[in-house]
Amino acid sequence: MIAIIGPTGIGKTRLAIQLALPVNGEIVNADSRQIYRFMDTGTAKPTAEERALVPHHLVDIIEPDAEFSLAEYQRLAYDAIQDIQRRGNVPFLVGGSGLYVWAVLEGWVIPKVAPDVLFRRGLEKRAELGQGEDLYRELKQIDPAAAEKIDPHNIRRVIRALEVNKMSDSTFSHLQKKQAPPFQTLIIGLTAGRKELYRRADERVDNMLRQGFVEEVETQMNKGYSLSLPSMSSIGYREIGKYLEGGMTLEGAVYKIKTGTHRFIRHQYAWFRLKDERIKWFDIEKAPEPEIIRTLAEFFEQ
Repeated sequence: MIAIIGPTGIGKTRLAIQLALPVNGEIVNADSRQIYRFMDTGTAKPTAEERALVPHHLVDIIEPDAEFSLAEYQRLAYDAIQDIQRRGNVPFLVGGSGLYVWAVLEGWVIPKVAPDVLFRRGLEKRAELGQGEDLYRELKQIDPAAAEKIDPHNIRRVIRALEVNKMSDSTFSHLQKKQAPPFQTLIIGLTAGRKELYRRADERVDNMLRQGFVEEVETQMNKGYSLSLPSMSSIGYREIGKYLEGGMTLEGAVYKIKTGTHRFIRHQYAWFRLKDERIKWFDIEKAPEPEIIRTLAEFFEQ
């Protein structure tokens, strides 16, 4: 299997399609927002043309208000990978959601801790009252290893980690044991200088607006999808939603989307560390495609 990882907006999908075409490759999505239907522009989902070139799996699989767990994603990803391999094709795991990527690549044994509805609702209420940072600080005290990997603004993940800690005799990070999957994987990491990453992210936000991102969010809200849903609380959707509700100007929303994306990019490097020897890193500012293709050829020859 080939995995292509890296920060937001760096060109993972484009590279994956380029590499997959000559080897009968199929792409398994590892972006935690592209799983939702109707959310196309704001998640930079592969276009219809791109999906026609190379088969994509785990894109558009659930409604924006559906419950979806990491364990469910892992199971579906393994099913897709095994199906691709059975047909003699090459699976490409592609995305920037570290939780999804490593759950598959490292074979996490995900804790089977049932949700505590009352406890969860209490934490959600605190988050709604503006105590999200307090919840993250509590997690940091209880389980610093888990806190390091969770975006402080991803309240859903923060709450789940606190819930697991309460409902079990161990911490969230300790319960995530690993059982490596039975296939060899080449992990290709794309990176660039911070200035270039931010430039690309800002450009992508501007393109989304030109492509009708405001209208997409408005359509979702008109369908009754609340901004408090995990899907709609993604970077971009929550800010445009607040603009549509009259809570901020469009300029203010765009500024928050861009700075929030910059922060998220920094957080992604907590999952994808440049010193991780399992990842073969390539700097996109150095036109690395020929070197990547050579690396891929060497991997297939093993």
